[in-house]
Amino acid sequence: MAGLSASFVPILAVMSGQAEQMETQRASVEDMEASLTALLAGERFAWIREENADFGQQTGMGGPDPDEEETEKDEQDSGDQPALKDASKSSNLDQSETPDQLEMDFDGLAADDALIDGRRRPGVQKELPERVTQNNPGAVNAPPPEAFPTDEFPVPDRWRIMQSLCPAKGGDEAIYTLFGALRNNCHSTLNPYAQNVLKGDKPIPADKKPGFLKGDDWFFVANLISDTVVEPRSFPIPVGVQTTERPNSIDVFGRSGSEVYAQTFITGFALIKGSTAYKPPDVEYRLTLATQVNHVNVPERRVLFVEPSKSSHRTDWFVGVQEAFFDYHIRNTSARYDFDSFRIGIQPMQADFRGFLFQDNQLGFRLFGTRDNNRIQYNLGAFVQLEKDTNSGLNDITQTPRESYIFFANLYRQDLPFVGLTSQFSLTYNMNREKSDVEIDDNGFPVRPALLGDLRGRAYDVVYPGYAFDGRIGRINLTGQVYGAFGEDRNSFFTSEPANIAAYFGALEASYDVDFLRFRASGLFASGDGNPYNNTEAGFDAIFENPIFAGADTSYWIRQTIPFAGGGRVISINGRNGILNSLRSSKEQGQSNFNNPGTILAGVGVDADLTPDFRLSGNANHLWFHKTENLEALRVEGSIPRDIGWDLSLAAIYRPKATQNMVFRLSGAALIPGKGFKDLFDQTDKRDFHYSILLNAILAF
Repeated sequence: MAGLSASFVPILAVMSGQAEQMETQRASVEDMEASLTALLAGERFAWIREENADFGQQTGMGGPDPDEEETEKDEQDSGDQPALKDASKSSNLDQSETPDQLEMDFDGLAADDALIDGRRRPGVQKELPERVTQNNPGAVNAPPPEAFPTDEFPVPDRWRIMQSLCPAKGGDEAIYTLFGALRNNCHSTLNPYAQNVLKGDKPIPADKKPGFLKGDDWFFVANLISDTVVEPRSFPIPVGVQTTERPNSIDVFGRSGSEVYAQTFITGFALIKGSTAYKPPDVEYRLTLATQVNHVNVPERRVLFVEPSKSSHRTDWFVGVQEAFFDYHIRNTSARYDFDSFRIGIQPMQADFRGFLFQDNQLGFRLFGTRDNNRIQYNLGAFVQLEKDTNSGLNDITQTPRESYIFFANLYRQDLPFVGLTSQFSLTYNMNREKSDVEIDDNGFPVRPALLGDLRGRAYDVVYPGYAFDGRIGRINLTGQVYGAFGEDRNSFFTSEPANIAAYFGALEASYDVDFLRFRASGLFASGDGNPYNNTEAGFDAIFENPIFAGADTSYWIRQTIPFAGGGRVISINGRNGILNSLRSSKEQGQSNFNNPGTILAGVGVDADLTPDFRLSGNANHLWFHKTENLEALRVEGSIPRDIGWDLSLAAIYRPKATQNMVFRLSGAALIPGKGFKDLFDQTDKRDFHYSILLNAILAF
């Protein structure tokens, strides 16, 4: 019993029936251990007092000597039975109830052999099991048995455990009768939801892995997306100056109905190294291509092409590179996998939670990571804007990148200033050097410089400090954004002189959930320029906005582009998928313009999740111009009201499998013009409102 743990001695005492006696004698651990040793040898306990010398005779453990057994037999024959003690006062057993003795042979028994099965003795190493072998092509090689403790069994390939039980294709499927759930793991590679090597659920098999990929933890991910858009719409369309589809018409604005049909196929491929279940990937290569075919039909000429001889409909296609980057995991900075990584190439970049300032896929470098168990996230980056295809809006890498550079730094902190609310602090700098650049789009229209004012080229520097928050306080969900825009425009197109930039932006959306309903209230303010002829440009404009706000692209004003006819050529009041009234030639190819009327929006909405796969959403927004002085100067009008009108929309979203792999959306929106809109656009087709209908089907693998 040498080396017996002190905590184990009382346990043996209880097992031997000596616990109460040892407690009465206040025995030490050393005495207990010596007594238990003597018990195994059949000796008396030296520490027991004489008055308790009969203790050994009254126990059924340890085994009495033969003389004592003979004496007990004589006493039993003479009928002299000892009195039983009260069971509540003593643990000693009456001799008449002495339990059967255990036959224990300790001769030749080694200490290690007496160990209880499943327990280990310090310093003793049992013989290791045989090396595990497998016949599973493509599986990750198992470490040698020496790498595992003896009480664990190595699992060579956790990704293919269940798959190894699947019957061969066309083989006996009797195993399914025994294990019915196994059928869910035996599947075709066309099923993206089961374990699939094409979706990065399992590593690339060794027999199919290229030789230059070292290691067993390389994963391949393929993404295939079909995005279909059918969009009937109406908006004010000016009559062509040289010719028109309607001879003998003298109206400034023609018919307003038009249709857009677009089919986009997105194919993405990624090669990832590292087990990413609990940590970022070590290395990632990603390539995403988008191919779009689109057809547009409008009722007037010189809307789709600059040449009046061309028709009023157009079919076009383009292939754009939307992602092409290399991502490298530099290091882990904590046991919770806080990390530092960098990414270089064409990659997604979003400046804030809702895409108010910049949200696009552009060419650049980004350093990013986390701290404090992912409570702190940071991004540092530099990007150069790529040219876009005019009709699809996809990246065109065949052209030289623009001389427009974006530098940004942001920091996210969870639970600041309240638990449940995440704060973001950001600083973004846009350096534009396109003063001498003249850009004509694919349809023949000039886009840089914009055909406004003095028609001269522009260059500018603008810094956007920002603060954003997103999360909840109690049951109220909140998201908000504040930006300032400060800098210098080298040439104001109103004065042909340099001008300072000082503009402001704020947006807030609050929502409250009641059962399956979410009620929303939204507000947005973007400052406008109230004096176009001074040396300050006060109209706020973004770099490349794609806002998810106030109904997003189901909203009429966000979805459609309204041409600013009569005040400029190829100029729009707002941009497609944009909320700001910026007076730009193009969101994709034009420059930011800080001589604009600004935007004010107030709205309410409700989302109703009627079932897990079906949602109805409704929005009602009212819009105003903040200032109209620059509109009046460009249109040479004395007064233009600020009221744009009501934007009403309703959308239905259906997801048959309650996932994002199949999403069908149908939305309808209407703009009921206010006094300002009516003043700008003559409603010659007698419409009381303009409409936008969107049918969108997304299928993803």
